[in-house]
Amino acid sequence: MQVTVERMTIEDLEAVIEIEEQSFPAPWSRNSFLHELFENERAIYLVAKDYSGKVVGYIGVWIIFDEGHITNLATHPQYRRFGIGEKLIDCLTQVCKEQGVKHLTLEVRRSNIPAQSLYQKVGFVHMGIRRKYYLDNNEDAIIMWKGPI
Repeated sequence: MQVTVERMTIEDLEAVIEIEEQSFPAPWSRNSFLHELFENERAIYLVAKDYSGKVVGYIGVWIIFDEGHITNLATHPQYRRFGIGEKLIDCLTQVCKEQGVKHLTLEVRRSNIPAQSLYQKVGFVHMGIRRKYYLDNNEDAIIMWKGPI
């Protein structure tokens, strides 16, 4: 599926929140995304849009020195398994390289095997576990790293 990837704007917020709510048991709030867009100087968010301009996925990162911490990645349920997540990661990796980032990291639910498979496909490796990381159900998080990018 052909998508374009661009920086997230306020106009994309409603679609991103809809995807967030359909994708996660403890979704981020509108205020969290507003903070990321307008107040967090370390944050970069990208959206994927289809041919009609509909937001079909998004990804975010916090850049701290030479590391990028991926905060979230989601694709609209109707658009999963079309390579959109991989494209978002590839584009984000390029943006991070341009910002001097050397390594990327993220946490993923232990039960989220499809996401772990995607991350492994694009070069992330398991590096540890954060016990009871997710507050909604005390699920462990797998820590994954990629780099140098």
